[in-house]
Amino acid sequence: MDVLQLITQGDAVSRLVAVLLLAMSVASWVVILWKAWLLRRATGDVARSTAAFWQSPSVEEAQPKVAAFDREVLVLPLIAATKIEAQGTLAAAGDRAQQLTRRLRDALHEVLDKLQFGQVLLATVGSTAPFVGLLGTVWGIYHALTGIASAGQITIDKVAGPVGEALIMTAAGLAVAIPAVLAYNVFGRFIGRIEADLEGFARDLRELLANH
Repeated sequence: MDVLQLITQGDAVSRLVAVLLLAMSVASWVVILWKAWLLRRATGDVARSTAAFWQSPSVEEAQPKVAAFDREVLVLPLIAATKIEAQGTLAAAGDRAQQLTRRLRDALHEVLDKLQFGQVLLATVGSTAPFVGLLGTVWGIYHALTGIASAGQITIDKVAGPVGEALIMTAAGLAVAIPAVLAYNVFGRFIGRIEADLEGFARDLRELLANH
């Protein structure tokens, strides 16, 4: 029994499990390919953008230089956050150092949310796909037992189909889960490194401008 036969000849539960695994696989691979491209660009862009900033004579002159390297817009929001709010609002309350801390923290959270996007999906697929495949396995075994009971005797044609269905579901669940888990772990390390670089830049930026 191949996958096409499983979808066309299986019952509603078998088809639902197969479609669900297919959807999880497509979604996870879209996220994997997109995040691999994003993090590859971001790793180099952050290093070049921060270097361009520190080589500039002023914050105002640094922005266009950073924009040329910051293709994923990860460093520019931190620089933009150094502009102090107009007086008369709660956002402008406190001294300059407090305002910078608050605004840089908010900008950093926004940037990190962009980097973390998709990680929840990968973790969810990696943790649930094996159990979805297991559901298909259990359902296939149930059909095998039902076929044996209705036939009154054990024959290979009554058992082979449902057992093959069960094995396909088990393999499919693992095939969907393993790439998602591996990608989640690898991307997590890259995100951690970029996050550390951005946090360090935000801290240095605050120290530079707090007393100006």
